[in-house]
Amino acid sequence: MNAKSSSIGQVDRLAVRVEEAAEMLGLGRSTVFELLKNGSLASIKVGKRRLIPIQEIAAFIGRCASLNKA
Repeated sequence: MNAKSSSIGQVDRLAVRVEEAAEMLGLGRSTVFELLKNGSLASIKVGKRRLIPIQEIAAFIGRCASLNKA
């Protein structure tokens, strides 16, 4: 049995790649890069890789939901 199929010891990811964040948000990759550029979505850089924390994605959705209620 490999580690991916086992739920024992499995750790939820804390951050995702830009492409994964785009898929989670239902947006295109370039739109996510635009959100990063204008500061609407925060990310971290590890080496050459840009990662978006899962908490930041949830916070972004919350901010958008709040704006749409007004």
